[in-house]
Amino acid sequence: MVPFLALLLPLALALTALLPRCSVVSARIGSVALAASVVWALVSASDGGHWRWVWLDELGLEIHLALDGFGSVMVALVGGIGALILWYSTEYFPEHRSYSRFVALFLVFAAAMSGLVLSADLFSMFVFWELTSVTSFLLIGMNDESASARNAALRALLVTGAGGLFLLTGVALFQIAEGTTSFAALAESEGAGAMFAVAAMFALVGALTKSAQFPFHFWLPGAMSAPTPVSAYLHSATMVKAGIVLMARLSPAVDHVDAWRWTVVVAGGVTMLIGGARALRQTDAKLLLAHSTVSQLGLLTVLVGIGHPLALYAGVAHLVAHAVFKAGLFLAVGAVDHAIGTRDIRELSGVGRAMPVVAVLSIVAAASMAGVPPFLGFVTKEKVLAVLLETGDGRSAEMIVALGFVVVGSVLSVAYSVRLVHGLFAVKPGRPMSEVHHAPGFGLSFPVVATGAVTVVAGFLAGWWGDLMKTAARSLDDEAKGKLVLWPGFNLPLAVSLVVLLAGLMIGRRTPETPGPHRWRLSGEAAFQWTYDGMLRGSIAVTRYTQSGSLVAYMVVVIAALAVAVGGPAIGLIGDVEGDVVFADSAVQVLLVALASVFAVAAVVTNGRLAAALLAGGVGFSSAALFATFGAPDLALTQLLVECLAIVVILMLVRRLPTRFDEDRAWLPRTVRIVVSLAVGVAVAGFALATSLSRTAPSVGEEYLVRSAPEGAGNNVVNVILVDFRGTDTLGEMTVLIVAGLGIANLLVHARRRHARKVEA
Repeated sequence: MVPFLALLLPLALALTALLPRCSVVSARIGSVALAASVVWALVSASDGGHWRWVWLDELGLEIHLALDGFGSVMVALVGGIGALILWYSTEYFPEHRSYSRFVALFLVFAAAMSGLVLSADLFSMFVFWELTSVTSFLLIGMNDESASARNAALRALLVTGAGGLFLLTGVALFQIAEGTTSFAALAESEGAGAMFAVAAMFALVGALTKSAQFPFHFWLPGAMSAPTPVSAYLHSATMVKAGIVLMARLSPAVDHVDAWRWTVVVAGGVTMLIGGARALRQTDAKLLLAHSTVSQLGLLTVLVGIGHPLALYAGVAHLVAHAVFKAGLFLAVGAVDHAIGTRDIRELSGVGRAMPVVAVLSIVAAASMAGVPPFLGFVTKEKVLAVLLETGDGRSAEMIVALGFVVVGSVLSVAYSVRLVHGLFAVKPGRPMSEVHHAPGFGLSFPVVATGAVTVVAGFLAGWWGDLMKTAARSLDDEAKGKLVLWPGFNLPLAVSLVVLLAGLMIGRRTPETPGPHRWRLSGEAAFQWTYDGMLRGSIAVTRYTQSGSLVAYMVVVIAALAVAVGGPAIGLIGDVEGDVVFADSAVQVLLVALASVFAVAAVVTNGRLAAALLAGGVGFSSAALFATFGAPDLALTQLLVECLAIVVILMLVRRLPTRFDEDRAWLPRTVRIVVSLAVGVAVAGFALATSLSRTAPSVGEEYLVRSAPEGAGNNVVNVILVDFRGTDTLGEMTVLIVAGLGIANLLVHARRRHARKVEA
């Protein structure tokens, strides 16, 4: 059941969505299936479940999924929010030309995210991590006719893809340092040594890129180019939560690494402030929510990564609360945009009167985001403040710094919540009342109602909700504990909350609707674009020299690199090996080698193409005769046939080329060619000599001779080796030859047609 409901069923429905006229039906069935995964995850949380697929047992690499408390909550979150958004999409754009592609990608993305949150080890998580990066790239760039959407999708893919490489490095280092990548095993290990700390930091960089933390925060707002259902899913329950999930899984194992804790606090805190400040400057409601997501992710990063059991509990609780109210807000903004035709808060006026249900529920979700009682966001925010105000656990410095960031960031969250509600729904003097062109139906309204209901009900049922979050947190860290209460009493956290609400309300009301000119000269997006453009310009400049179109230049680079890479080590190895060097068995062999050398030198010095081809063939024929003297007639015959075929092909090409070679180019004189050629010859000869003298085990030839007749039913040992013992190699070689033959035939046909066109002209 673990892989079926969460992974296989959505993937199967994704395939059906691509069938003609099946997208809406597949979306509704997929919505029901995702909702069923919520029930399954919550009911099966106590029983758990494991599913393994071993890939490379020797390296400890396997796909391992496990349903623990945290995994069940995250699957419920991914499935529940996904079910609402997928149902929402059936009314949002069912007639869009790419809707079937959206449904298929959405379901694949949901399956990948479910696999990520169920992963019981780092390697499994990395596999699903990359799947989410690819599918999110396709979802963000759905509108492939929009340059901004394509650029945003590429930016997201490059940033998160680079983070994926860091995560992969961390996976490898954890495997080397501890012999495992299992989260449970890492948490139980001592985690000592520099390699463990380096592995933790590499994995942290991957998490920071995925969850858009400073200095990688810039890619997330650009993802707003995606349709609203995509934005709602990415920002609430899936893509950006992947990094938070990774930090939550790893935190119990790496909380003793000082660099980890301080990086988490600083990166998360700075992200809170940057996201909150920029949200106050946005006039597009979706962009405002995008920057608010960046800010809220900073808060979650601090909580789940600081390494405090109570902070981890508060982080898990606020993670779920954020997913609920942020999904509701995005869907509400989409409903307003769908009904009125704009989401620019400067153009909207009186939307609250025209769409009262959406307005009320949006106010509820925004109040939860601001931490206003009695909603779920207030309950979790109070827990956050209560945890950070307790600094007596030996980590007071980090907790104090984190508390400062959280207080200022919370003020900003209240301010941008006020700005969002006022900008979307207030009646603005001097502005015409907004008209509803397409009243939202049940498909658009129900998901907003559902998320709003969860926000309210969970706030009033804070105790039950807190117990559920405790189960999830304790599956990450046995010491995680705590409880959620709707009314904490008059205490210091409540006093701080009141100050935060008042300060945020004042800032939100005083923030101008149309912000002034942007004074920030440097931004992460600008830095990324400058770096990206610079790399493209640099690659073009390098390519201009390295890809000149000259076959001679390519050959010089390749064979010179071969001489350096092979020649030096091989020649150095010759002096260390022991063994007798046999130069020749007979005078005939010396004569054949001398003849081949004469042919080779003559092929180099001649200026005629036909003569060079024939002389090169002479080298091959001499080699065939040399093989015969060593008692290998079949190898000699093969060499003879290959040389005949090569000469025929070369002659067919030569007749289409000038009779003589071009003059030596000034940039590559003949002396340079001679030096490079001699270096390669010495390197290859040295390598062959070193390998022949370095044998430590007996030759397999004797074993092949013994096994040839009884196992291969043949007396010709070479034939038995090619057909039986090394049959797969022979098949591969035949495939290469067939492909090469087809390529040569195609070139000859192309040359013949080109010659015919020239004759006709």
